[in-house]
Amino acid sequence: MESSMSENKNRNVSTVRTAPSKTATDIRLLVLDLDGTIVDESNCIRDSVAQAVDLVKRRGVAVAIATGRRYQSSLLAHDLIGSTLPLICHEGGIIRERNTGFTHRHWALAPQVVSQILDHTERLSLDGRLSVHFYVEEDLYVSNLNDASSKFFEGSTVVPIVVSDLRPLLNRATTKVMVLSDDVEVITRLSTHLKNSDSRTRIKDYKSITLLEAFHPTANKRSAVRYLAEEIMALRPKDVMAIGDDFSDIAMLEYAGIGVAMGNAPAAVKSCADWVTTTIEKDGVARAVERWILDDLANPQKDLRR
Repeated sequence: MESSMSENKNRNVSTVRTAPSKTATDIRLLVLDLDGTIVDESNCIRDSVAQAVDLVKRRGVAVAIATGRRYQSSLLAHDLIGSTLPLICHEGGIIRERNTGFTHRHWALAPQVVSQILDHTERLSLDGRLSVHFYVEEDLYVSNLNDASSKFFEGSTVVPIVVSDLRPLLNRATTKVMVLSDDVEVITRLSTHLKNSDSRTRIKDYKSITLLEAFHPTANKRSAVRYLAEEIMALRPKDVMAIGDDFSDIAMLEYAGIGVAMGNAPAAVKSCADWVTTTIEKDGVARAVERWILDDLANPQKDLRR
């Protein structure tokens, strides 16, 4: 059974990262990535995972989401798992309350960096083959809907605002800039130009599209989870368990007292984790919380070296 978001690895117990003995009775905060961790390719959360998360909350462990999604796109999953904590969105770029909309932290790109990105894209773009996306608050502004951009929005409920000239938006707080193209070489050249900029950039493939993302240089899930745990909840890293499947989750897994990689995660992500669970199709999150939180309450001396 699955809970649709539109509506509502075999177990690996080997230690990947050497860590001191920890017990699940230390865990006070469980941080979950969304896509590839609790939300599958059909945009659903499996009932078994939702039930396991509910049991965790009943045991007094708080549950939070840390995702690369926009705030609005994260709300349904946040509500489905019944989290009462602020949402960590845009890969740690924003920490915002669900009920009030209050923003605890916003790591926005500096206007001069955004301007620099526009300068480079204008030099590289030929016949509209580059599409530039600005993520400003909850709005998404795009320079044009080229083939790559149109493909990116296929099946999405997000309605972009097409603005041919993005420069008037430079005085707005931009959380992320994304550049899409069907020309891999152009994106690679842009990445090279931005290496010395005051931003964190990366190239990724999505729906056979090559895109570049740019964030504030210190915006990442580790910084955001640390802020949530230590500044808002007065916890320490040893009190935190985090589960993720992507490269953007590595810093968060390394921060947490117990960092768990999904079975469907790349090898580089698994190598940074304390433990590797099963894939999302095999209820990896449910197995992880059973192993480290629910099971350990009856066996408090279980440690990571087993």
